[in-house]
Amino acid sequence: MEEMADVNVMYDLLKSGNEISAIERLLNEFEAHESKEEKSLDQYRSSLGDIKNPVTRFVLQLIVSDEEKHRAVVHAMAATLKGSLTWTKLAGSLEGDPDSAAVNQKLLAVTDEFIKLEREGIKEYKGLLKASEDYYHGLFKILISAMIRDSEKHAELLEFLRERLKER
Repeated sequence: MEEMADVNVMYDLLKSGNEISAIERLLNEFEAHESKEEKSLDQYRSSLGDIKNPVTRFVLQLIVSDEEKHRAVVHAMAATLKGSLTWTKLAGSLEGDPDSAAVNQKLLAVTDEFIKLEREGIKEYKGLLKASEDYYHGLFKILISAMIRDSEKHAELLEFLRERLKER
């Protein structure tokens, strides 16, 4: 049923006549952003070369790591859109063969526990946040706040997975 909805959406997006379709416009935007991400990654990496200060180096390495993840996410979305436009399954795409029912059930069985762990981590981080907010000129506060946001994102992604797995 979900695949049919995807096909209907694709059909609606592609029927704009001679104009560029909404999905092609979105793909172009993702590809442009992917190119910008690559350039910014190169700049960050080259900046790291001469940095000896451990705090500065650590912060820049965290940013590089996040930018690499962002690039991978944008690439996956672009590859998925491009595959949809060309009716292919490109490498790096979010399209592919489904897992077996047994694999899905196994993951579903632990997903609630993963969500619980993420939520417990958020509570613990919030406790640490208050206790460490003045350390290293506020750097600990920034780092812990970022980990809270990451854990919130993880919980949201796990909730998405849980719902998808229940549908199968």
